[in-house]
Amino acid sequence: MNASLFRADIQRCGRSELQCIQLEKLNALLAKVLPNNRYYQERFGCSALRLDSLADWSKMPTSKKSDWLGDDASGLAIHHSFPQDQYRRYHRTSGTKGKPMVILDTAEDWLWWLATWQYVLDASGIQAHDRIMMAFSFGPFIGFWSAHDACLQRGCMVIPCGGMSTAARIDLIQSAKPTVLFSTPSYALHMADDAANRGIDLVSSSIRQVFVAGEPGGSVPAIRTKIESAFGAQVMDHAGATEVGPWGFGSRDGRAIHVIESEFIAEFLPWESGPVEENKPAGSGLGSGVFELVLTALGRVGAPVLRYRTGDLVRPTFVEGSDCNFVRLESGVVGRTDDMIVVRGVNIFPSSIDTIVRSFPAITEYRLTVSKRGAMDELLLEFESSEDTERNVSEELAEKLSIQLNLRFEVTRVDKGVLPRSEGKARRMFDLRTAGIKRP
Repeated sequence: MNASLFRADIQRCGRSELQCIQLEKLNALLAKVLPNNRYYQERFGCSALRLDSLADWSKMPTSKKSDWLGDDASGLAIHHSFPQDQYRRYHRTSGTKGKPMVILDTAEDWLWWLATWQYVLDASGIQAHDRIMMAFSFGPFIGFWSAHDACLQRGCMVIPCGGMSTAARIDLIQSAKPTVLFSTPSYALHMADDAANRGIDLVSSSIRQVFVAGEPGGSVPAIRTKIESAFGAQVMDHAGATEVGPWGFGSRDGRAIHVIESEFIAEFLPWESGPVEENKPAGSGLGSGVFELVLTALGRVGAPVLRYRTGDLVRPTFVEGSDCNFVRLESGVVGRTDDMIVVRGVNIFPSSIDTIVRSFPAITEYRLTVSKRGAMDELLLEFESSEDTERNVSEELAEKLSIQLNLRFEVTRVDKGVLPRSEGKARRMFDLRTAGIKRP
């Protein structure tokens, strides 16, 4: 495939021209989906629909993940258009927030996935001569498979390393000499820490770029800087989801994610269903101008994504006259509606904690536990440090958390290797209150 076909003339279009392209694609999509899709027929109250403007589209009902979850044991989402024998790809969501959901793709829809990925690879400067190392497992997680196939389609050599230990993957970097590493931000940091413990200098390795996805971090300055310093390589961010598609790529300055608006319509719902400034929770650390991202995938027919509430919280900005006029989400995904927990009346997001903790270069891993002591909520943050000498990191971190989040944290250092690691989406916040567990 010629990757230049998916490059960006459309990225330089003005807003009105881009919206005309989106409307044309949307009407073509609806003509394919509605006659065959019972879920959306019931949702929209019709089996045919042609729109005169995107303003009309914004009046249609939204859907969210819980609307798609079926009752049977298979976990198959209920919004598919066709009988199962017409699908060729089987993938499943991570299930970190509950029951995993199965999403199927037709052969034609998978080609749309790969075409959309070319925007992502173009933005990252990945070319056919690159050697791509995929630090993911070979399970039903879609990120590995879509990235793998898109890189092959571009002409790259792909080096899969599913089922390998971290040490084996680091050795593979030295022998296979990949130029680009694909991983989650957390796992990239874990690899760097493991290499440092073994006296291996990844800065001098063949890797020129660390491509991160699967969780926030690649567009957060503290996390980005830490990964870049550890590998001596550029960090590029990406955003996507099994049920949605590969919807975003990192900005050239590394501080935001662009929505691929040639393939997705992005809408922004005021958070908490009211003016953002009035509903911004004290101490959340997210600041003002935060909206929930709603997406419509313009090329997915078999498992249609129509006005889907992603649960991702973002800060959109629109800039024209640059190399990329696609809407820009500052700092990427800054939180999730389903990640928020309330402690002593203050709303907390994992992304806010992560940003603060990652501002301490010596901290390699951490875990936050929320529990009850009597009637009082308690916050315990445990961390591992790469430095053996005693320092006041605990006190400094506790003070910074208190100042920025307006809460008191108990912060303690633990031995190296005590806290769990994951090559997938890392989970670092645990709320024991939901299980009725109290601290002594």
